[in-house]
Amino acid sequence: MLFKKILMTFEMIKFSHSIFALPFALVSILYAAGGLPQWHITALIVFCMVSARNAAMAFNRWADADIDAQNPRTRERHIPKGILSRRYALLFCLTHAVLFIAATFFVNPLAFALSLPTLAVLLGYSYTKRLTSMSHLALGLALGLAPIGAAVAVTGTIWIPSLWLCLAVLFWVAGFDIIYACQDAEFDRASGQVFSIPQLFGIPAALKISKFFHLAMVIMLQKFLILVHAGALAQVGLMVVVVFLVYEHWLLRGNRLDQANAAFFTANGAIAVVFCLFVSADVLF
Repeated sequence: MLFKKILMTFEMIKFSHSIFALPFALVSILYAAGGLPQWHITALIVFCMVSARNAAMAFNRWADADIDAQNPRTRERHIPKGILSRRYALLFCLTHAVLFIAATFFVNPLAFALSLPTLAVLLGYSYTKRLTSMSHLALGLALGLAPIGAAVAVTGTIWIPSLWLCLAVLFWVAGFDIIYACQDAEFDRASGQVFSIPQLFGIPAALKISKFFHLAMVIMLQKFLILVHAGALAQVGLMVVVVFLVYEHWLLRGNRLDQANAAFFTANGAIAVVFCLFVSADVLF
């Protein structure tokens, strides 16, 4: 039973989606440290990232439980279906929030000082979508803090290039979150409880805005690579990212939302991993 509950918890928080932010944190680590830092620092960074993300996802499921129960697409999620309780999700969130704060204490003073503001951004996102259609940018910022935090752990300071990498992740995540939100545009418009760009402008316009955000991501990534004096392999990695972005939007041609999941997870997961691999080769070899 315990093993099954752990599996259900991983499904609830979409643990597999850690693939989005973690590779960009590793990119930040590699360039900030000029290679691999001490193993215990890397381990602490990964632990902080996983615990913070777990807290944020559990809180989001807790906060959205009532809305999820009304939405045909999400009513089969674990809390609406009664597989896991809201109380359990909240306790899981609080536990991982405490673990995150405790871990930052062992990183460095700046990381510890920034732990509470970071959690405020991560947890606060869940309510921005009740207030503004620009909530996609709030989610982007939540994930974009990962490379900043990773660089803080390595350098003990706010490393300027990590700010550009944060912006790249922000626009990337906002762009694919718009795609994801297209699936709920009709429900969001009818319920009046959740705001999004597709709900406000319609799906065709939303997909155009998503393309614009992804163009902004490429520009920010290029600026980051210039600042860190990246080599040829990293530039090749950026070109591969562009190819995957084009493929992602090609899947959605003619507003084909039946391809939204492939565009959301497959293409974007590949973007994060492939870029990290090329950067790793660039720095280490």
